Amino acid sequence: MRLSNLADYAVITMSQAALHCGSGRVSAAELAAETGLPVPTVQKLVSRLTAAGLLRSVRGAHGGLQLGRPAAAITVADIVEAVEGRIALTACVDHAPCDFEAGCSMKPHWPIINDALRRALASVTLAQLRSPAPSHQTVEEHPA
Repeated sequence: MRLSNLADYAVITMSQAALHCGSGRVSAAELAAETGLPVPTVQKLVSRLTAAGLLRSVRGAHGGLQLGRPAAAITVADIVEAVEGRIALTACVDHAPCDFEAGCSMKPHWPIINDALRRALASVTLAQLRSPAPSHQTVEEHPA
């Protein structure tokens, strides 16, 4: 499973916005320049992130964008859901039609899996993303 590019870019944009915490406001154009993302993409993300309350837009001469909550109170799950909607690995959790539903033994298990994934993403805050990444080795890097 991979995040969409838009969800990935939303995390990057929010991480960059968090760097401006306490030092004033930032514009979408500045975020685009600082991240290297296209301005229209950042504007689209800013719109969604603002609608979700993760960013706040302030008008006026000293206006711009600022975090809607402290960085420690914004999680990766919040950001992903602002862009992608509810975190779910399969469509069947949203009661989408399925050709295999009658004989499916997995359907009751998907909510448990989705909840575990959401909890994992919710355990990482924007404040943590502002810090240097800890050293992390995956199973693929060091097979048993």
